Amino acid sequence: MIRALIVFATGLCMVVPVAAQNQVETENGIAAELRTLDTLTGEVRDLTIPIGQTQTYERLTITVNDCRYPKENPNSDAYALLRIMDIREEQPRFDAWMIASSPALSALDHPRYDVWLLRCKISDG
Repeated sequence: MIRALIVFATGLCMVVPVAAQNQVETENGIAAELRTLDTLTGEVRDLTIPIGQTQTYERLTITVNDCRYPKENPNSDAYALLRIMDIREEQPRFDAWMIASSPALSALDHPRYDVWLLRCKISDG
C-alpha cells in the first residue's frame, strides 16, 4: 500500500508518495541478528542467520531473505524479510518484513514463541 500526502496548492490537488519525500539510502547486511523467546520456559536465545539461509529454533524454521539498514546510521531501524514456519504446519506463521525498532508492527503470531529482529550484521568482524 502506498501512502500519499495530499497537498493543496493554488486550488490544485497533488498526490506525492511519502516514500519519495523521505527516502533513506540503505545498505544490505550479511545476516540478521534475531532474538527468540520461548514463552513457556522463558528461555531467550539470540540467533545470527546469514542472508539466504535457514536455521531451526525449537519447532520453528527461520529463513532470512534480506536484511537492510540505513547507510548513515547502521544501528538504527534495520528491517529484514523473514519467513518463519512451525515444523508441524504447512503454511508459514510469518512471511513479511520485520522492523527492528517496531517489532509489534509486524510480529510473529505464535502461541509459544516470539521472534524479533535486533539488527543487521554488517560484516564478519
